[in-house]
Amino acid sequence: MRLSARSAVVDGALTPVTIRVDDRLITALEPHADPEADIVLDDGILTAGLVDIQINGAFGVDFAAADEAGWDAVAARLPSTGVTSFQPTLITAPLPQLIAGLDTATEARDRQEDGPYARILGVHLEGPWLAPRKKGVHEARHLAEPTPEAVDALMSAVGFDILTLLTLAPELPGALEAIKRLSSAGVAVSIGHTDATAAQVEAAADAGATLVTHIFNAQRGLAHREPGVPGAALSDSRYRVGLIADLHHVAPEICTLIFRAAPGRVVLVTDAIAAAGMPPGAYVLAGIPVELGEDGVPRNADGTIAGSALTLDQAVRNLLGLGMPVPTVIEAASKVPAEALGRADLGRIAVGARADLVHWTEDFHPVRTWVDGRELPALAGTRVGRA
Repeated sequence: MRLSARSAVVDGALTPVTIRVDDRLITALEPHADPEADIVLDDGILTAGLVDIQINGAFGVDFAAADEAGWDAVAARLPSTGVTSFQPTLITAPLPQLIAGLDTATEARDRQEDGPYARILGVHLEGPWLAPRKKGVHEARHLAEPTPEAVDALMSAVGFDILTLLTLAPELPGALEAIKRLSSAGVAVSIGHTDATAAQVEAAADAGATLVTHIFNAQRGLAHREPGVPGAALSDSRYRVGLIADLHHVAPEICTLIFRAAPGRVVLVTDAIAAAGMPPGAYVLAGIPVELGEDGVPRNADGTIAGSALTLDQAVRNLLGLGMPVPTVIEAASKVPAEALGRADLGRIAVGARADLVHWTEDFHPVRTWVDGRELPALAGTRVGRA
């Protein structure tokens, strides 16, 4: 297949391109739009598929309690938001329950292979090794410390190989050793739900941590004498920083500041719950009742924000609305999260990369999506360009 676009995000720039796809991979790029290609996109913008590394659920489905139909429904609908790869995220629960969740995710990944779905990259465990003072909506009764025995239990679990990212608080007893062990085993470690000082953030990076989970949220804040988690991570090039860009979790001005402070290191995430893509009403996050209000923000009974109702394409539109450059925003939702997981084959339009592509309207609504070079079922709305 050869596909051409008048405008595409390639190597951090907007440019015309013609792409050749063979056996699911991009095998050649030409720096012009060939009008005789098999698929010609005359309008809109072509980008790599988006990668969401923190999503608890969507479209009425909570991964922590979903059945097979629920898992498949989310994976089938995510491409309508431009997402072609994702990490289902499980939050704090008893460790045996989380381990069982790894098995469920493995079954879903195997079942969905070669189907009309966004790709499951692996599982993100957000907890249970989090700081009680920064727990957010995570249930305090299930919080724990990363003891050697607990880490042993996780790493010896049958489903451990699907674990690709784990969030913990680095100041907890045993946390630095856990970071070393997990990162050595190929699991990316993110610090989050943490009251760590800047010194402890640096120690975590020394041990192998490479990410910050939803920067500025549920962590020691930035101060002029104690930089806290945001200050330490933004100034340390070893960290990539996750950002929930719904403009509620983090103010627009701070979103802009984050991009300026950490160019090329910002990872857009949704932290979406079952309420994403749904109307206001009552939902559940890992058994916790949550209400999605008219303002689009889900909260638990005491008013604490509980994840988001954000989709990744909306995050892109939000940041573009702040005046940020298109390539910068797109790469924060595709290339940078893929790099955070060591996946150089995803999130970019480049020779050797997976042919995961999204065609957007001029106002950045996805209208066509390809995973491994195969176009998924038509999305709602009017297509642009011609095939």
